[in-house]
Amino acid sequence: MPLITAATLLDHLAPIYGEDAPLQLARYQAAVARFVALYGHGPITLVRAPGRVNLIGEHTDYNDGYVLPAALDKDIVLLARPRRDPVVQATNIESQFPPVTFALSAQIEPAPNGHWSNYLRAAAQMAVRLTNGNTPGLDLLVAAAPPLGVPRNAGLSSSSALVVALSQAFTHFTARRVAAMRFAQECADPEWYVGTRGGIMDHFAAILARRDHALFLDCRPQSGATYITRHVPFPPGFCLLVIDSGIHHHNVRGEFNRRVAACRAGVALLRRARPGITHLRDVQHETWAQIAAELPATSTIADLTAQGLHLGELPGVPDDAPLQVLACCRHVWHENRRVLDALLALEQGDAPTVGALLTAAHASARDDYAISTPELDFLVESALQVKGVAGARLTGAGWGGCVLALVSNDAVGPLAAHLTAAYPARFGLPLNTFLCKAGPGACVVAEIEA
Repeated sequence: MPLITAATLLDHLAPIYGEDAPLQLARYQAAVARFVALYGHGPITLVRAPGRVNLIGEHTDYNDGYVLPAALDKDIVLLARPRRDPVVQATNIESQFPPVTFALSAQIEPAPNGHWSNYLRAAAQMAVRLTNGNTPGLDLLVAAAPPLGVPRNAGLSSSSALVVALSQAFTHFTARRVAAMRFAQECADPEWYVGTRGGIMDHFAAILARRDHALFLDCRPQSGATYITRHVPFPPGFCLLVIDSGIHHHNVRGEFNRRVAACRAGVALLRRARPGITHLRDVQHETWAQIAAELPATSTIADLTAQGLHLGELPGVPDDAPLQVLACCRHVWHENRRVLDALLALEQGDAPTVGALLTAAHASARDDYAISTPELDFLVESALQVKGVAGARLTGAGWGGCVLALVSNDAVGPLAAHLTAAYPARFGLPLNTFLCKAGPGACVVAEIEA
């Protein structure tokens, strides 16, 4: 990739951001100036990775199910330059995130739990292992501040975007040639470093996304480690309004892993009569009544172990913690059905049906998977009161974050006005709303001489 000058940077931003490219140019220029102030003049590689919003399909990906995410135009921009030593030196434009330095190795020592640099360390450790140590050290600057950056702790996958961005940079500097699907999987694996037993959706959305489309993803790998995907357009005349509740989930890794455990428990119990199954996806063709008859309402890891059933590593889940097996499996089974129904409705341009499925998905996330909050429930209920809103639900892992609403274009203003008045009056919290513009996937933007 040839070096460019600041004067031609806009030409590289336009294909990515469209009409918003001039606004993004100022952001990139400010980041370049900060990088030069930190690390001196020279070539700088600009990388971006988007956050994502999941239209429907919550907590199905790590169950080998179906999802329908879309990449956002809100992204993380990473500025990078190789070093002569095997060290990563990283600064975040946002001052609340302290600078970090760590050495590259196949076993990088983590920072304290919750530290922002653990996502950098995760990507770096994976890069070292994939290249047998032939990974250069890097000077880094992370530019992810709102309003153009991905909101943090809002269920829009800012952490995964950071992993993807750094993985993209390492892949670029090591000149590795890797297919997009394989690269997405390589980006998903490092997040086990931070203890979250999630799936592949966030990384696939960040890498394979297409402008103005959602990405249908069947999370079950096919032969050759490929996946079934399909780009599907949003219905004409409608858009997604993302509503940030301001409630940010902290220290919920154990709760997340408890849901993972409940799903694994369901599979282990169902496997006794179906020896070949590995995920809830394998019983999707059966009726829910057949499945429910074989599942207990609750169980524990200790009870299952006593029966000779083992669930694998699950950090933060005590052996005696009650697992809501029946309810969690019910959510996943029905959510998979809703994703397939939503895919069909999107292909037919049927916004009312898509909206009804979103609303049903929220009820399931609230009642069966128990990941909603009073604030999220209020936002969904309030959104549905506005004419032109086809449906609404929480999006992301839950326990806070964002609600998305499928809304007709002419109802965006009334909906935003209604929520920004009602929500602070009820909870005393500010509310941030923004339109979801489905953007392209992660890329190396340019190499610039500065």
